[in-house]
Order: sequence, then structure tokens, then C-alpha cells
Amino acid sequence: MEVFTRGSTVAARRVSAPLFRVVRVKEKSSRPLAVFDLDGTLADTAHRQRFLERKPRDWDAFFAAAPKDPPLAEGIALARKSAEECEVVYLTGRPERCRRDTVDWLAAQGLPGGRIFMRRNDDRRPARHTKLDILRRLARDRDIRVLVDDDELVCEGAERAGFRVVRARWAATSEALKDAQEREGRT
Repeated sequence: MEVFTRGSTVAARRVSAPLFRVVRVKEKSSRPLAVFDLDGTLADTAHRQRFLERKPRDWDAFFAAAPKDPPLAEGIALARKSAEECEVVYLTGRPERCRRDTVDWLAAQGLPGGRIFMRRNDDRRPARHTKLDILRRLARDRDIRVLVDDDELVCEGAERAGFRVVRARWAATSEALKDAQEREGRT
């Protein structure tokens, strides 16, 4: 089980979750959480959209290309700024099988270390359900200062649940990705 860290060791253990693989870290502080999505928020996925525009969609190629995602400057800057007052955590619809590539990509961008919550490989629920489940679980023990995400349905659901949201509107949107997120629950 891995936790993305920068410059320190963090103890981690497994916590059972219905359809997400969750890592519980021994709390070192009570700082509020800033929760960041990856694709379309921190990582520019435009170069890999072509894999979702074909029939059938090529999910293996889509995720295999993720390590080459350029960073989105606005999202990166906001994550770094948020780390000044908050513990940054990452909440992504990427499947667990992408963890190593994700950890390496975050480190290569010089992003703040933090826990990464990923979709279990067999979880096909829409992101608006999976992410809200994790946010509620996180909110049991910690204050969530903000969720930063590009998925409008995730943002709307989080706002309805009482979370403060920043909509990441700095990347080009993809109808193929939106459709896949909602209908196929893949990212």
C-alpha cells in the first residue's frame, strides 16, 4: 500500500471500503484537507482523448498514456498554494492499477505529498458517486476546506452535500471523457 510522500515516511494501513481501495494514514495534524482531482484538474489529458473517441474505447491505451500528461499550470499552482494551509490529498477516478504511474507523475510535477484515493479496478460507478462517498468518509475525521475537480456532476453533488468546490475549468473539455465518466465509470 503506498502513500505519495515527499521527504518523509508515512505509516499506512488498509481500511476496507466497498468499492474503493482506501489508505488510512496516522494523522500528524488536524490541518484541513484540500482535495484535488487529477485528470483535467492537475493533468492535461487532451493527448489521450483519442483512445476514448473510437469504438470500442481503448481504456488500456488511455491509462497507459497518463504518464505523458502535461501538467495544468493553474491546477498545479492551486495545489501548491493550498499546501500552505491544508493537507493536500488526491481523489481520482483512475483505477488502482495506475497507482505507480500516478505516484511517479505527481512527484515529477513537484506536487505536495499526500494520500491518493483511487477507484478499485472493478468499480464502474460514475465518478459523482464514488468521489462523494470518499469525501463523506474523509469529512468524518477532518475538515475539508475545498474540493477541486473538473467534472460538473461531481462538483454539483459535492456542493449539494455541503462541500466547498472550485471548478477546474482551465483544461479543454472532452465529450467522450464526460460520457465515459458517467456511463462507463472508468475515470
